[in-house]
Amino acid sequence: MALRCIGIDPDTDRDHCPTVWTDKEKQELLFQGWKPDAGTVAECEAASPANGSVPETEAIIRIPARMVPVIRKACDAIERGNPELR
Repeated sequence: MALRCIGIDPDTDRDHCPTVWTDKEKQELLFQGWKPDAGTVAECEAASPANGSVPETEAIIRIPARMVPVIRKACDAIERGNPELR
C-alpha cells in the first residue's frame, strides 16, 4: 500500500484529529473522522438512496468543513496520480 498523509484538521489538538490520506496504488482517499451518534447514523441511512443500513464493512464519519482545502488537495493528488502534492 502506498499511503501518503495529505493533511489533518487545521484546528487539531494532535490527539483527536480528522486526517486525510491517499492510496496511490488503489487510487483511493482515506479519511479519519469522528463517529456520529446513533441518531445521526439513522438519519443518514433514512436519507440515503442505498437499500438498508450501513454495512459492517462501511462507516459514516464526521469531517469538519474547515478541512475542505485538505480534501481538495487529496482529490487533486489522486486525480493527477501524485499523492505527494503539497
